[in-house]
Amino acid sequence: MVSIKDISAACNVSVATVSKALNNQSDVSEATKARIREMARQMGYVPNSASRSLKLKSTYNLGILYDEDTGSGLKHDYFAHVLEAFKNYSERQGYDITFVNNQSFGDSNITYLERCRYRNFDGVILACSDYNNPQIMEVLDSDIAAVTIDYEYPERSCVMSDNYGGMRDLVEYACSFGHRRIAYVHGSDSYVTRTRINSFIETCNALKIGIHRGFLIEGAYRDSYASYSATEKLLALDFPPTCILYPDDMAAIGGINAIRRAGFKIPEDVSAAGYDGVEYAHYYDPPLTTLSQDRDRLGREAAATLIELIKKKGKAERKKILIPGRIFGGGTIGPHLDI
Repeated sequence: MVSIKDISAACNVSVATVSKALNNQSDVSEATKARIREMARQMGYVPNSASRSLKLKSTYNLGILYDEDTGSGLKHDYFAHVLEAFKNYSERQGYDITFVNNQSFGDSNITYLERCRYRNFDGVILACSDYNNPQIMEVLDSDIAAVTIDYEYPERSCVMSDNYGGMRDLVEYACSFGHRRIAYVHGSDSYVTRTRINSFIETCNALKIGIHRGFLIEGAYRDSYASYSATEKLLALDFPPTCILYPDDMAAIGGINAIRRAGFKIPEDVSAAGYDGVEYAHYYDPPLTTLSQDRDRLGREAAATLIELIKKKGKAERKKILIPGRIFGGGTIGPHLDI
């Protein structure tokens, strides 16, 4: 088995320098770190996690507590991308990752906090649809280092997509094409949903666009059938919308199918837009207009924030990091002369 001493001999540096480089300490230059790590990789070095934990009083194990209500698990396009970015960044810093969700243990009586204790996590990131879940709140109220994604919790750092700004940008984008009858099919109640609804209402008011009766209607996240049904109701109104915004890209595709089934062309007759910016939306025909969230940056910032908390023993300053998205123009919003 390759040891740190073997690597130090191969690199012609001290054992202490190798140890510092492999543990990413700041008093070794980046060039030296890179050379030592590459040599370690070539030689097949595997760190002894048990001895490292004893020496550094850290397990170098992070938890990802992932709890969402659509049943899609890690196939959820948005969260899967965010959590993959978190995982990649953390592993480059020497941490191991363990996912925790409802299926992590066969015994449903074991709480999330008990699972985190059992795994002996240095810290945990939480990506949840319902932060009011008592088990989630128990973790956040504990002494475990934790960072939330897309939710603010008292005394906890959070990394958030700018949902208010994203919805504002979508409404303004539709308005720039002449649309004044804009509807919003929103997801089920959550922190993110409430933020987007507030932004939709306030942006429409700022632009002096009236929100017609029935134009704010509930659908569901990632549910093309719910969006299809909601869109049928919107199109049946006496004065239907000329542009419909959806809670995510999968929902938008369901709504677009309803628009087409009703005999309307997109975007000539009715415009539509999604939210998230998942890859398949770019290959839709026409490409889906959507608000692309910066999922990679969300994951990286969450990892960096959590690792900083761990290294500073929880004494790091509480942070709220807001990550802006951007409009992907696509082709499903087009000009409209509202008479």
